[in-house]
Amino acid sequence: MNRLYFMLFSILFIQCNGQQVINETSEAKKTRQEAIIQQQEQEQKSISISINLSLILNLTLNLKMKVIQLHQEEKQLIKLAVENNRQAQQQIYAKFSSKMLSVCRQYIKDIHHAEDVMITGFMKVFTNLKNFEHKGSFEGWIRRIMVYECIDFLRVKKNNFNHQDIEDVTVSENESVYEMEDFSVDDIQNMIDNLPDGYKMVFNLYAIEGYKHQEIAEMLKISEGTSKSQLSHARKLLQQQITDLKNKLNDIATIR
Repeated sequence: MNRLYFMLFSILFIQCNGQQVINETSEAKKTRQEAIIQQQEQEQKSISISINLSLILNLTLNLKMKVIQLHQEEKQLIKLAVENNRQAQQQIYAKFSSKMLSVCRQYIKDIHHAEDVMITGFMKVFTNLKNFEHKGSFEGWIRRIMVYECIDFLRVKKNNFNHQDIEDVTVSENESVYEMEDFSVDDIQNMIDNLPDGYKMVFNLYAIEGYKHQEIAEMLKISEGTSKSQLSHARKLLQQQITDLKNKLNDIATIR
């Protein structure tokens, strides 16, 4: 009987240990599988990051190559235009004429006069093209020629830009806060068009072209004080036009 109990106990003990081993083996297997899954996910993330970085690098490289290619094409186009190649000159005109007409239109109210000035400006562009040194933007170089051509046109038309020279004018950069977001481009252009030519010229050169008062004074052959005073007057007139237009729009809205 004791022997029978011993054998039964041994069998139960072996079964328990076997089940424990099986359980431990299952847990270990599960742990290994989770570790493998985590490793695979990490590898996939690394691959994804690597692919994204590769795409970014390729896009950046392609963009740089495209910029270089465009620069080389522009340089070749300029070279041909300098040699009086009509097709090259026509390509330059077609590429920049609409932008330059907009520049001239900012200074000259009459669209026909603006077109005439733009055409004269392009004649000067092609005449002086050999002097372009490729040190900056070609478009910026053309734009400066157009601006100077507008100045010459208005100087001849109005004889000069000199209004009362106010040397002691103090102008704050934040003197007028324009609220232009409520108005269309045409509204804004009309407001600028309504400025006297001298005020409009200084305002455009300072606010749009980004010239400093010293540079404007040299360009227009006026003093810095005159440049500052004309900018100050231009701002006040624009602010008054904005106020008037807003009141008009409010009156229309009230009637409706």
